[in-house]
Amino acid sequence: MAAKKPFALRLDEKMMKAVEKWAEDEFRSTNGQLEWIIREALKKAGRLPKSTQSESESS
Repeated sequence: MAAKKPFALRLDEKMMKAVEKWAEDEFRSTNGQLEWIIREALKKAGRLPKSTQSESESS
């Protein structure tokens, strides 16, 4: 698995609360939920590198 790169993300308070609730409903951490949302959006847009797609499918 590739190393993870930390970065700051600023979200509106209401949006953050919605993500936290969604993460809770899916039994994920907030960070895990954000990663999943971004990964799914990248896949849908056809912008996820093939090596990353196969890694996420094996998880």
